[in-house]
Amino acid sequence: MLAAAGAVAGREWYRVAGVKGAAGLGAGYVAAFAGSHPLAKKIGAWPAVFSVAGVMAGASYVVSRKAA
Repeated sequence: MLAAAGAVAGREWYRVAGVKGAAGLGAGYVAAFAGSHPLAKKIGAWPAVFSVAGVMAGASYVVSRKAA
C-alpha cells in the first residue's frame, strides 16, 4: 500500500513540480515513513502517523505551489 500511494503521489509531484520537486518529496516520503516508527515509540502510533502525514502534506503543498 505504501508503494502504491508513493507511486501515485510521485506521478503527481512530477507532473506539478518536475524532477527535482518529485525527487525531494519522494525522499521526504521515505524518510517520513522511516521516521514514523521511532516516533511512534515515543508518542504513540496514531499521533506519529498524523504527524508525519501532516509534515508531508505541508511539504507537498509548499513545493507544488512554488512550482505552479
